[in-house]
Amino acid sequence: MLWPEEYRKGLDPFREIQHLRREMDRLFSGVTRPRANDFPPMNIWTSGDNAIVTTEVPGLRPEEINISVVGDTLTLSGVRPGQEPGEDETYHRRERGYGQFSRTVQMPFKVEAEKVDAKYNDGVLRITLPRAEEDKPKKILIKAE
Repeated sequence: MLWPEEYRKGLDPFREIQHLRREMDRLFSGVTRPRANDFPPMNIWTSGDNAIVTTEVPGLRPEEINISVVGDTLTLSGVRPGQEPGEDETYHRRERGYGQFSRTVQMPFKVEAEKVDAKYNDGVLRITLPRAEEDKPKKILIKAE
């Protein structure tokens, strides 16, 4: 048996370790903030001649989100408002980031910026980015001699 002397005294080393871990978690809670480049989370895939991006931006209105495309680079930016506790309130845990954000990702091909389509529904933004004509593969005809 591990630590028989401590058990006889009523001390459980595992309980002490758990208590220490809870105290450390409490001490460091709220010290770190999510990194700006982690927001908004994105899924990106291709379908035919399009790249499709879905991203979660809860709490923002579509007009608060900026989308720009240059060549093969997509940039999303905006500002997420923070919530301050009331007069008699204090945070117990604060994990949702706030403030300015900007996320830039490279697409797998050049994008036809004028034809980009963006739709927003229930906090999810879906962006369809069509491949630029000049970037599409060209079929080469082989001439028989």
